[in-house]
Amino acid sequence: QVQLVESGGGSVQTGGSLRLSCVTSGHTLSSSVMAWFRQAPGKERVFVGGVTGTGRIRYADSVKGRFIISRDNAEKTMYLQMNSLEPEDTAVHYCAARADTLGIISDTPADYTYWGQGTRVTVSS
Repeated sequence: QVQLVESGGGSVQTGGSLRLSCVTSGHTLSSSVMAWFRQAPGKERVFVGGVTGTGRIRYADSVKGRFIISRDNAEKTMYLQMNSLEPEDTAVHYCAARADTLGIISDTPADYTYWGQGTRVTVSS
C-alpha cells in the first residue's frame, strides 16, 4: 500500500522559510513523478512544482526563484524548501505521486494517483 506523509508545515512571518518533507512508503520513488500542490481556503488545488525520477524539475511561475524541490530516492523522501514566503503562500500543501510516463510533470491534480494528507503553511504579514 502506497503512503505519502508530509511534514514541516507551520506559521512564519513574511520573508521567512520552511522546509516541507514528503516521506513515501510502499512505493518505488525512483520511477515516479513526485509533485507538490497547495490549496488555499476556498480555492482550487494548484500545482507548486514537481520532479521526475531522473531529477528533472518544473516549478509554477508563482514560486520560481523562491522554492526549491529536491528528492532523495534512497531515503524515499521529497523536499520543498520554501524561501521568501509571502502571505499568498498560505495554504495546505500536499505531495502527490504518479508513475513516470515519458518524464512529464503534470500540473493537473487529477493526473496524480497518490496523495498525502497535507501540511498547513501559514504566512503572516
